[in-house]
Amino acid sequence: MKTYPNPTIESIAGYVGQEVMLKGWVRRKRSSGKIHFVVIRDGTGELQGVVNKATIEAEHFERSAKLTQESSIIITGVPRAEPRASGGYEVDVTGIEIVQIAEPFPIQPKEHSTGFLMEHRHLWLRSRRQHAILRIRHEIIRACRDFFDDRDFTLIDTPIFTPNACEGTTNLFHTQYFDQTAYLAQSGQLYSEASAAAFGNVYCFGPTFRAEKSKTRRHLMEFWMVEPEMAFAELADAMDLAEGLLKMVMERVLERRQEELKTLERDISRLEAVVPPLPRVTYGEAIKLLQEKGVSIQFGDDFGGDDETVLASSFDKPVIVHRYPASIKAFYMEPDPETPNLALCMDVLAPEGYGEIIGGGQRIHDYDKLLARIKEHELPEEAFRWYLDLRKYGSVPHAGFGMGIERVVAWVCGLEHVRETIAFPRMLYTLYP
Repeated sequence: MKTYPNPTIESIAGYVGQEVMLKGWVRRKRSSGKIHFVVIRDGTGELQGVVNKATIEAEHFERSAKLTQESSIIITGVPRAEPRASGGYEVDVTGIEIVQIAEPFPIQPKEHSTGFLMEHRHLWLRSRRQHAILRIRHEIIRACRDFFDDRDFTLIDTPIFTPNACEGTTNLFHTQYFDQTAYLAQSGQLYSEASAAAFGNVYCFGPTFRAEKSKTRRHLMEFWMVEPEMAFAELADAMDLAEGLLKMVMERVLERRQEELKTLERDISRLEAVVPPLPRVTYGEAIKLLQEKGVSIQFGDDFGGDDETVLASSFDKPVIVHRYPASIKAFYMEPDPETPNLALCMDVLAPEGYGEIIGGGQRIHDYDKLLARIKEHELPEEAFRWYLDLRKYGSVPHAGFGMGIERVVAWVCGLEHVRETIAFPRMLYTLYP
């Protein structure tokens, strides 16, 4: 039995003139008399196969006539350059093996409701648009991992079941953990702080959960975060690290995902503008800027989504807002020694209305100060006993942040809603499929 090279469509340029085997699914088919044109996809790209009745066995030509959208097939053929074809190549088909003839595909090139598409998410993933988005997501995640790995950060996998929360339990999913109550993690930060005291610089990367009854375009119930934590670090170090991470993410996407950005018709000039230094403004300066733009907001108020949009619109790249009032930030944020009512924290706001993509800052490293904040926030001291322990055995200034992958993907891809940024989104009323 003859064997053939089995390249991906993405790598087909290296096999011009050789007979190869391709495995994939039918994107579409059209006929022109004695020639069938079959576009197949394999997850890496698309390629048009030319099935010519004059040069292929009759049985194989008849098989090509039966093909429907999304039928799975294995073809043999000889790739050749074709400047007019998408991707610049076509394959002259020499043989077709049908794996399965697909039933009529529910999603057609017409207007479908969002509800219909979400109900058929398992099939919607096969569209060019969704494929492009998730390939870009993959590139962003790979860039994040490479960024931290190249800087000698140690990956630490933090628990999904937790006995306590970073910022209270109001918006957390409760679950029964045998005879105890547990929560689905809203962040791996506290465990990363413990890990930083052991390894120096660490990061965790995993799913996080928020039971917020929100239906905005920025929120999911389950999302992914990359969260670095650094020992012997302060707020400025966290801001520098966040700036460097965004720079690398943009460089990678622009270098490796040009075709996907074209599919999404993304204005890449907005992404090319994301180069250091990023503008940095204090919370007080941000409040003044918003007031000058006619926003009804006072010092001490937290930013809503609309406020973030107005503020970020003043800049052509992400802006870092730092030193918020401690009263609107988490209990573990280190107070500014010069202005104790402010916290040494920061948020990175993306332009074009995408809002906060990174949040973090410097953590309290003094035992007594942290204990006082836990009591002030009326949190259960016993649940945080291990976290307080970290301040008793070699405590040092430390800082970090969390970056939400879905919001970054939405921004990079120019999407209207985060529901398209992950393969199977979990929203307020979406648990199927």
